[in-house]
Amino acid sequence: MEDFMNKLIEWGSIFGIKLIAAIAILIIGNIIAKNIRKLILKLMDKRKVDKAISSFISSLAFSALWVFVILAALSQLGIQTTSFMTIIGAAGLSIGLALQGSLSNFASGFLIILFRPFKVGDYVEAGGVAGSISKISIFTTDFTTPDNKKIIVPNSQIMNGTITNYSAEKTRRVDFTFGVGYEMDISRVKDIMNNIIKGHKLILKDPEPFVRLGNLGDSSIDFTVRVWAETEDYWTVYFDLVEKVKEEFDKAEINIPYPQMDVHLIKE
Repeated sequence: MEDFMNKLIEWGSIFGIKLIAAIAILIIGNIIAKNIRKLILKLMDKRKVDKAISSFISSLAFSALWVFVILAALSQLGIQTTSFMTIIGAAGLSIGLALQGSLSNFASGFLIILFRPFKVGDYVEAGGVAGSISKISIFTTDFTTPDNKKIIVPNSQIMNGTITNYSAEKTRRVDFTFGVGYEMDISRVKDIMNNIIKGHKLILKDPEPFVRLGNLGDSSIDFTVRVWAETEDYWTVYFDLVEKVKEEFDKAEINIPYPQMDVHLIKE
């Protein structure tokens, strides 16, 4: 009886130490999990992530950490956690396979929100679609096309391809090619185009506009024209210059060649 009591006391002492250690793991793990959740929320707020999304992600991270904390505490008590890990792993694998597409879109949406390759209002070409971004959610991104169609694109499709953001920079370069006849005076043509550029209020002086003869074509000499404008003025500058160059070339009687076909009839 005395030996049994001694063993019981010894077992109680060992279990008590393990219980205290397990409780300590739970307390410390809880503090660490909460601090990590606060850190995630803080980082999300700096990135100006939507509150609902940041709350969901931080809660998901907190829950995952708590699972590991509980398993560590159970392991400290001598409880075999291998079976628990196997069950959790199998469940995670099954859920992952069932929601493979959704999880891929979720991960891509998280990356879009975190790294912000574009924002609402930007004109973007991505995922095989071009248009203005009207909404960014955790699974999909909404585009509004220039002809006012709404296109919803899965985020994984966007992140797996090239993203071209036309609104990312404050300024853009507008490129033109104008062809004139071989008989035209090069200096005169350049002067006309330089005067047009100088007279346009939306064309920036810095970087300096570029007007040079760029190519000797089959039926024309082609001038390369490059000017800079504010991003929101891009299309205004483009269409204005095309119209103005045509008007000024007509006034100055500058020949603009166009494709022609000569047909020769042979009488037999």
